[in-house]
Amino acid sequence: MTENYTAYAEMLESKRHANDRHGFDPGDLSPALFDFQRALVEWSVRQGRAAIFADCGMGKTLMELAWADAVVRHTGGRVLLLTPLAVGAQLAAEAEKFGIAVTRNQSGVAHAGITVTNYERLHLFSASDFVGVVCDESSILKNFAGVRRGEITAFMRKMRYRLLATATAAPNDFTELGTSSEALGYLGYMDMLNKFFKNDLNNSSTGRMGGKQVQWRFKGHAETPFWRWVCSWARAVRKPSDLGFDDARLTLPPLIEREHVVESATLAEGMLFALPATTLPEQREERRRTIPERCDRVAAIANATTDPVTVWCHLNEEGDRLARHIADAVQVSGSDDDDEKEAKLSAFARGDVRVLITKPKIGAWGLNFQHCAHVITFPSHSFEQYYQAVRRSWRFGQTRPVVVDIVASEGERGVLANLQRKQSQADRMFVNLVAEMTNALRVSRAVLPDIQQEIPQWL
Repeated sequence: MTENYTAYAEMLESKRHANDRHGFDPGDLSPALFDFQRALVEWSVRQGRAAIFADCGMGKTLMELAWADAVVRHTGGRVLLLTPLAVGAQLAAEAEKFGIAVTRNQSGVAHAGITVTNYERLHLFSASDFVGVVCDESSILKNFAGVRRGEITAFMRKMRYRLLATATAAPNDFTELGTSSEALGYLGYMDMLNKFFKNDLNNSSTGRMGGKQVQWRFKGHAETPFWRWVCSWARAVRKPSDLGFDDARLTLPPLIEREHVVESATLAEGMLFALPATTLPEQREERRRTIPERCDRVAAIANATTDPVTVWCHLNEEGDRLARHIADAVQVSGSDDDDEKEAKLSAFARGDVRVLITKPKIGAWGLNFQHCAHVITFPSHSFEQYYQAVRRSWRFGQTRPVVVDIVASEGERGVLANLQRKQSQADRMFVNLVAEMTNALRVSRAVLPDIQQEIPQWL
């Protein structure tokens, strides 16, 4: 009976969506690693191709460096470590602190050991020069145009060793999980959807232009197999206790969020009083019409302190007006070339600039601004951008309470409410993600069932 059950269990295991390991025994790792970091690095090295979804400030930089160093020592080859703009300088400084040798290069030269460069410089490098690649803040890939994202995926395609590292702000974003799997050489995005999901066409008026909206949901049997599959190449963690370790060394200070609603001096055309903007065109018009009032409130808040401040905007007109009205401010805009952007962002990170003004899509990924405990932002529908912008300052290593001032017009109350809803949903979904991944790892059974099992005749 036991033999038959074992054969049946082996047959079922052979059908499970899993991934063979491509890695090796990591050997000695950096003594600077905390216990939970060491566990993640050891797992990812043995995996060979892996993703670490760890919250901001949990030491992804050290984990990436330790992983890359292990690959270099094991193979004698080279590893390319890709970072967002201006993060490379911070990463190189961290590597020196931890005694791990890296070389920054922006011109396409592959140095021995670990080479660090920006995503924007990837086209200058040859994949054949490397045995492994690390993508720092890999969720940023979603913000690149299709050509750039395809270039990164193609560069990684033949790499035996691959590591993705990011803080996943919206863990229910199956798009990110699919593109991550594809970049690691596992199931492609569409293959993932076809195996685990089905799409429903929603004809509700919430769809774009009132048309059909595709919504993906799990197939009836697929939710547990899906998370088991994700577990075979990824780990998600917001705090050490998610992996069974002690949280005492990593405790965040308080986050104080304050909303400021300003009244516009002008009303929307045809309106006798201000009403919430409901449709996207109305919200865009509201945002542009209220630029003076909103920016003046932000300037007043920033000028009322002498401490460092990060100001996040969304429109060029907002950034230009803020730069004119805030003392000691430097603006990083899309018209700046990459070197200029990096110089300004690095100057703020060093404390040489008091106020930084930029857009989340330019500077909200990967940078460490723990010296700054005051964030001012305008609301948007992108919770990920808001999350990443705030997390530049509110991260492990920050010693002071972080104040976030959110400035909106009267008509943007709906945007504020949507942002709050997404924040609650993201927190809830990440808790569920960690729980599902933890449960998915418990697939072995120590005791065989004591009921009579009928083996199918076709076995």
